[in-house]
Amino acid sequence: MGAIHLVRHGQASFGAADYDKLSDLGREQARLVGAELARRQVRVDHAWCGSLSRQRDTAELALAECAPGVAVTEDPRWDEYADGDVLGAHGDGRPQDAQDPRGFQRVLEEALAAWAAAGARSAAAEPWTAFRDRVEAAAAEVAGGLGKGEQAVVFTSGGVIATLCGLLLGAPETHLVTLSRVAVNAGISKLATGRAGMTLVSFNEHGHFDGPTSGHVTYR
Repeated sequence: MGAIHLVRHGQASFGAADYDKLSDLGREQARLVGAELARRQVRVDHAWCGSLSRQRDTAELALAECAPGVAVTEDPRWDEYADGDVLGAHGDGRPQDAQDPRGFQRVLEEALAAWAAAGARSAAAEPWTAFRDRVEAAAAEVAGGLGKGEQAVVFTSGGVIATLCGLLLGAPETHLVTLSRVAVNAGISKLATGRAGMTLVSFNEHGHFDGPTSGHVTYR
């Protein structure tokens, strides 16, 4: 069987002028997840990432630790949903306070639930069904490109990982919010691939942030 390791990007710059940039902590998280993949002796036959800066930079820093010299393939289908788009279509219209991440998360989760419930009828530029379908197609392409026993690492985002894992659990609309809520920056989720398709093996592993690195656990 083959395997796909889904890695959430390191902490971005919430509240800054450019959110799509790793924070200093996010860069360290990226190095640590790369070191963890090396410790596990994951053989990186293929590497993928989305087109967002936080995804590409996480890939670069992590691969330098676990698979130097391996080229990463960029595919925008691994990009996160646009939260501004979702909030614009399904938010409550109130301006969000960048200094209140918990408040922002609460409003975002309500909007995400409404987005998923609306399906193709959403007023968002990218309806939930389109997002779900592009994530599923991206994963199918990675899985289809694996040779016998090969492994891939994909550097992406929490909503993408939650959606793909939700698909494999049979209820992506339900799991979008519940899995996204607990997704740790630079956490690892593992999928097995084979003749029967893809199977979820583990979700959101972050033991590499135990003990001395416990302070590196972030969710946004």
